Amino acid sequence: MDSMITNNTPGDLDEVDQYIIESMRRDGRVAFAQIAQQLNVSPGMIRVRYLRMVEAGILKVVAVTNPLRMGYRTMAMIGIRTQGEKMLEVADKISAFEEVIYSIVVSGRYDIICEVVCRDHAHLLSFLTEKLYTVDGVRESESFMHLKIVKEVYF
Repeated sequence: MDSMITNNTPGDLDEVDQYIIESMRRDGRVAFAQIAQQLNVSPGMIRVRYLRMVEAGILKVVAVTNPLRMGYRTMAMIGIRTQGEKMLEVADKISAFEEVIYSIVVSGRYDIICEVVCRDHAHLLSFLTEKLYTVDGVRESESFMHLKIVKEVYF
């Protein structure tokens, strides 16, 4: 494996870096020593590589929860149209709501698309009427209820 070890800038990823990332994607709690053994390198090298990728913003290991198993039964994607000059301000306000788990500014029919998790339909209705529609600059929205998650990948 030594042939894969190169001196790259923080944004460059070699095969060792890719292997570390893939190992941690499969199991975020995998020990550096286990990765090192598989690559035939020192655990210290894996630790250094890991820390470099974390500091560069390339890698972040987090716990991922399943909202459906935590009592949230209603999930939806919401396309939002805004007053143009308020788009980024609206995006920041919407992103602060606890129900919003994903929010992006996009081009096309909508200005913002967000994903929300709610306890039930009543909670979603409350979110829409008491939170989303009260944000200054929101013109209209369209909700797409999740019926079934077919694929979910954390890249």
